[in-house]
Amino acid sequence: MDGEDSQRSPGSRGAASADTGKATGQSEASSLRVSAAGASWKGLRDAARFWEPRRLLYNLLLFGVVLVWVTKTWPHFRPAITLQALGIMTVLALLANLCYCAAYLAEILIQNATSTSSWNRQRWAVWVVGTVLAMLFENYWIADEIYPFVR
Repeated sequence: MDGEDSQRSPGSRGAASADTGKATGQSEASSLRVSAAGASWKGLRDAARFWEPRRLLYNLLLFGVVLVWVTKTWPHFRPAITLQALGIMTVLALLANLCYCAAYLAEILIQNATSTSSWNRQRWAVWVVGTVLAMLFENYWIADEIYPFVR
């Protein structure tokens, strides 16, 4: 460091770097884009912190619905327990998890439209409603699309 640099205050260093940024073509718009991208990553990280721990409970609840159906109607579902059916059930479980990812779309849309504190309270309601709808859809699917065709 030379004598001139040591005499500058920390604020003047920032002003010098801002002048350098303007001289190299960086604009305030690009710095806003960078800060918006940082906020976007923060929002996505917050969303993952909320939604991902609850994915396990979502899957367990859906698995519980299947267990109830199979145990209550065991003689009927006995011929359906095959290796081929296991593959089909795996695909259906993957599709259920893909539907769970729709929460991220809602998260992105709602984060931009509402304040963080109110959205944190509403997330639980969205999770409960979504999980109940998934369970109802699963019951419909088993009762109408699977149960009648098992022989």
